[in-house]
Parts: sequence; structure tokens; C-alpha cells
Amino acid sequence: MARRSALLVHLPFIVIAMMLSLPVSSFCQATQRDIEAFGKSKTVNIATVRKDGNQSKSTPVWFTTTADNVLLIETGPNSWKAKRIRRGSPAIIWIGSATGPAFVGKAEITKDPELENRIITDYPQKYWEARVGLFQPTKEKFDSEKIVLIKITPVRDLPDGFANQPGTPAPILDQPSATPTK
Repeated sequence: MARRSALLVHLPFIVIAMMLSLPVSSFCQATQRDIEAFGKSKTVNIATVRKDGNQSKSTPVWFTTTADNVLLIETGPNSWKAKRIRRGSPAIIWIGSATGPAFVGKAEITKDPELENRIITDYPQKYWEARVGLFQPTKEKFDSEKIVLIKITPVRDLPDGFANQPGTPAPILDQPSATPTK
């Protein structure tokens, strides 16, 4: 009984110590700059990191965000984006255009039904092409793995004017931020 009481007394301190030992990227979120840009943009450009550590060419894609401003996109399972992200590549994102605000984020392929449903419902509201049935993501496409969902959690902003330069070294995911986070 005394052990249990001691554990309960010390539990908050143990939890705080564990949280402090996590990498900074575990607590990252979109900055105000990115949130405002998401609200004004129809597309984001995404690049990934090749095996040699260099940036790939960025491509524009449709997107939506979650309530906590995590970026959601979908793509074919055999696209270079999907292959590299499956391998552990971070995502380099430019919001709105190839010259828009940029950040590097942790990217992962997920089969989370709630996030899939978010894309299925948001895309037709945001894009007329999806509304009329063109390029519309569906539950059947996700279930049959014709498309995959990529969840991108912003880790840090890149400096204003950061440009995609395929074949040059990609920014490092956990490198100190070049701009202060808000």
C-alpha cells in the first residue's frame, strides 16, 4: 500500500520528466504564419528527400487540414512521395505555391479512418473538380489502396524565400528553427 501511495505522489513528476526527455519535434505544430497561409491556399507543393539526402522536385497537390492544423494529402501508393515517405522521408512543404511559406514536417502514411473521412468530405467542399466527381477520393479508393493518405505534422518553418532546388541537400527535420515558432 505504501508503494502505491508513493507512486501516486511521484507520478506527476515522472510524467513531466518523461515529457521533457522527448525530442522537441514531438510538440511541434503549425505556426500562425502557416495557419493563415493554409486558409488562403488551394494547393501545397510537396518535395521529399531522396536516398542520397537531396531534395526531390516539388509537385503541387490538393490538401486539407485537421482541427490542430496537421496537413493531409492523398496520392497513389506507388508515387515517389509515397515510396519515400514509407522509407521515412520528411516532407518539405510550400503553402500556396512553389515560392510560398515553407516548412519541413514529419510525414507518415496512415490508414486512420477518421482522417480518410476528413479528406473524403473536405475535398468536394474545397475543389469543384472533386465536387463533380473528378479526382474525388472515396472510401473505396482508400480501402482498395488505389490511394494512400499522407499525414504531415509541421516540425519547423523554413526561412522566407526558401526554394525547392532538386538535387541539393534537403533541410534536416530536427535542425533548430530558422524562424521563431509562435
